[in-house]
Amino acid sequence: MRIGINSCPRLAHQLNHDRWKHGLLLRTFNHVPRCRHPSRKCKKLSKELIISTTPEESIAGILEDGEVVELFVERERHRSLVGNIYKGKVQRVLPGMQAAFVDIGLERDGFLYVTEVWEEMEDVEIDEAPAPPSQATTIEEMLKPGQQVLVQVAKAPMAAKGARLTSHISLPGRYVVYLPTVAHIGVSRKIESADERSRLRGIIRKNRSIIPGGFIVRTATEGKTEEDILADMRLHARTWEEIRKKDETASPPACIHRDLGLTEKLMRDVVTADVSAIRIDDEEEYLRCVELLETINPGMARRVRLHTKESDILDDFGITQEIEKSLKSNVSLKSGGHLVINQTEALVAIDVNTGKFVGKKNFEETIFQTNVEAAVEVARQIRLRNLGGILVLDLIDMESRKNRQRVMKTLEAELNKDRQPTVLLPINDFGLALITRKRVQSSLEKALCQPCPCCSGSGLIKSVETVAYGMAREIRKLRSHIDSREIVARVHPDVAQALKTAEKSVLHELERDLHRTIVIRSDAGLNRDQYIIGDSGKKAPAPADS
Repeated sequence: MRIGINSCPRLAHQLNHDRWKHGLLLRTFNHVPRCRHPSRKCKKLSKELIISTTPEESIAGILEDGEVVELFVERERHRSLVGNIYKGKVQRVLPGMQAAFVDIGLERDGFLYVTEVWEEMEDVEIDEAPAPPSQATTIEEMLKPGQQVLVQVAKAPMAAKGARLTSHISLPGRYVVYLPTVAHIGVSRKIESADERSRLRGIIRKNRSIIPGGFIVRTATEGKTEEDILADMRLHARTWEEIRKKDETASPPACIHRDLGLTEKLMRDVVTADVSAIRIDDEEEYLRCVELLETINPGMARRVRLHTKESDILDDFGITQEIEKSLKSNVSLKSGGHLVINQTEALVAIDVNTGKFVGKKNFEETIFQTNVEAAVEVARQIRLRNLGGILVLDLIDMESRKNRQRVMKTLEAELNKDRQPTVLLPINDFGLALITRKRVQSSLEKALCQPCPCCSGSGLIKSVETVAYGMAREIRKLRSHIDSREIVARVHPDVAQALKTAEKSVLHELERDLHRTIVIRSDAGLNRDQYIIGDSGKKAPAPADS
């Protein structure tokens, strides 16, 4: 056996030479050794999956060449709702929005668009599809208040928004996604071979007489046998039959079907041939993963490793540190520049700054190098933080059109590594690049953090001057309601210190205007922008007769 031309030429030559030299018979390769040739094209990416589980939560990270590129967190009490199927009851129909609110038993009603089903097929090439509903079909014709409906969570609840629902069910598997309520065939665009796409379509068409409905062929199906694909199709058919039986007997609102937990989803969706190792720190979870992989992906089961060291697996692989970094707005670049990432309700703003980086040649080259490094890091941070929706990237302005194109090519190449669909628009005249990324779950920040009770999530609090001047205005408003000759103001220690030093003139002016004594008392129990105004109980002298 000789190493094929798809391998690195230098590596192939070396292996074939060694084979003849030592008389070895090389039958199969489970993986190709990494080439030491310095060319980037020859480099084989090392990819590992790290999983840590406790009774309270599961945390996982994907490492590429030792660097964390994706993070996953799932709390047992707050498991992901995406993929769950519910029997719900329509609460309100909104003709003006062509949508309905559906009670599925959560804190907020879910939101169901009239055309929701068509928005779920953006990542596949549709070969056969039914005609879209007529424009005359309205939400009020399809749904009525009190009507029972079977729905699936397409997007998790976020902030004040309820879950986004779809009435067309999708059951994802290892090789295919089953769509029991529609009749079409879709093939993942990542399968590029026309012959392979045709073969897979033929397998699906051949077996649709046995298992009716629609199917999306996933990327992992490439090269798989008809038996493997048919087994996955039959598993979905049995699952759908169980869902239908539960739907017939359940009273809304009720959960009919729960999607897999975090670890099972990772085994199904993330574990592919390019994953060199799967490391797990819990023995029960380890055995469960091995058993699951033996069923759905037997060749990968032997790559599962049990972490037996006393040290924490998340610390050993830098995942704990990466989580802490991902919760900060500033991201340092190796050159000395940095990114500033701010999440808002409408979009995510990412700003690129040169920082300490001054370059070695000229200003344009310095900016170009910073932007290229930033493009790589931005793509990684998007995956790490699970940023979705609209992202606005403010690159440093470049004069050279060629440099702008090179930066965008770098960014596009890095975004192509993302499993979530992304769209990148060219840099506009203001130096801004627009990125859209499919948002299904909350970002890492929203999953792990809550709004600050002091600043209500704004990230800002009032300065001591603002608080001091506001307190003074409030005292002036209340002077007619306070009979005491002393007015007591309890304030945060920082404000109290300012009123005794830099802002002491505020008290002097108040005492002169009101003819009262102002007593400032420090209270560490107050937030910095809070204060309490009262009297000391000492009666003010009666005004003299005129």
